[in-house]
Amino acid sequence: MTLDYAYDILYKDAPFSIDKADMERIDRCYEFLKEFAGDKVIYGINTGFGPMAQWRVADEFLTDLQYNIIRSHSTGAGEPLSLIDIKAAMIARVGVFIQGKSGVHRSIVSLLKEFINRNIYPFIPRHGSVGASGDLVQLAHIALTLIGEGEVYYNGSWQPTSRVMEETGLSPVTMHIREGLSATNGTSVMTGISIVNQYLAEQLLRLATLSALWMNEIAGSYDDLMSAPLNEYRRHAGQIWIASEMRRLSKGSGCLVKREHELYDNGHSDESTFEHKVQAYYSLRCVPQILGPIKETLDNSRRVIEEELNSASDNPIVDPETRNVYHGGNFHGDYISLEEDKVKIAIVRLVMTAERQLNYLFHDRINGILPPFLNIGTLGLNYGMQACQFTATSTTAECQTLAMPNYVHSIPNNNDNQDIVSMGTNTALLTRQVIINACQVMAIHFIALAQATDCLEISGKLAPATRKAYDAVRHIIGTRIDDKPFYKEIEAVGNMLRNFKID
Repeated sequence: MTLDYAYDILYKDAPFSIDKADMERIDRCYEFLKEFAGDKVIYGINTGFGPMAQWRVADEFLTDLQYNIIRSHSTGAGEPLSLIDIKAAMIARVGVFIQGKSGVHRSIVSLLKEFINRNIYPFIPRHGSVGASGDLVQLAHIALTLIGEGEVYYNGSWQPTSRVMEETGLSPVTMHIREGLSATNGTSVMTGISIVNQYLAEQLLRLATLSALWMNEIAGSYDDLMSAPLNEYRRHAGQIWIASEMRRLSKGSGCLVKREHELYDNGHSDESTFEHKVQAYYSLRCVPQILGPIKETLDNSRRVIEEELNSASDNPIVDPETRNVYHGGNFHGDYISLEEDKVKIAIVRLVMTAERQLNYLFHDRINGILPPFLNIGTLGLNYGMQACQFTATSTTAECQTLAMPNYVHSIPNNNDNQDIVSMGTNTALLTRQVIINACQVMAIHFIALAQATDCLEISGKLAPATRKAYDAVRHIIGTRIDDKPFYKEIEAVGNMLRNFKID
């Protein structure tokens, strides 16, 4: 599965399908395990779990063993995850099973597919995972609904799973060999949250690139900050891409200035001071150098998340090809935890840059061309966007607090069986908060860009790409002269930007 395929399901309501070859692979693995496990000691099939693996479980209790891990581990706390995260987690869980290395019966995969396509969402609490043995607690909450227990969200409300199954004609799965352990073991919840994070983070980067161009149009910057030779001599792929994208988006702009025309060809050598800044502030001029590393960070996180989506993150690994069952730690969430910390830090840097650009727009003594706080009304009587900066600054400050890496926060537990853990799901959720914050700041930023455009009366000179963004903002909020509340418009612009298509 690709991330783009997952996004079609999550954001376009495309149906989720499982190939015949995938189901056959699941069947082969199941049949092999049924044959192989008969007279052997295999973790989680005829032993206890975790530190209790040293105890053999009698044959007459093996089915109970699989139900017990689901019920005993359904111990999460807090608010449920968002519905889109829950669906993404189920997609990620199917991604594990179709590798054909879990030994599960096909019925569990088929039921997950039905949940995904019918928009049936298991109750998954926010808290519970330490990210080693994967997301044991939160996956147990998914598994609880697969056996017909717990709660699901369906048709607008939380309901008992049993009632929804009866209404939809679905049947709970039964335990065959190791369905209980396989359903609860792995990184699927942290991966699902990260899939959604990736989508939102990539959109934020596109918006940051567009807004940076718009900023430079408002400032009347020299366009060589995005020139190909300048940025290619630095050699970093991300920087080169951002500069190239800015050049592409800037086509048709009447606001940017050619340095060679203004300073090289027109002969300013006899001037002692220059009214127009020879070089813009760093938050405007260094955009390729700042956003470039963020681009490369997101490219790498996309690769890691997609690999995890297509990985066997179970334990033990059941391998029909080598006819063996391997015990190890594929459930450990370090890959996701470390990448999500990188994404979190990158987005904090992105929002810090946006906040500094906002400060440039609001600070008349810095920009030299705009009224204080973009106030088109009566100075002193009216306040423009002054208070919007308070929100942007405080929200950015919270992001900076959350920038501390969570990957390094391991606390041993489980009788020290889990003596070093990833905290991957916590990391992904903290990254989500940073992304939500960044979306709020970006909404204020786009409103300010539109207001600054009107202050200078340059909407007709914008590049088509930035003019499209200007029109989208102005469709929600008009030019502000009189003082009115902003909060509803900030939310509306934020919602618009999440789905704004940059041509």
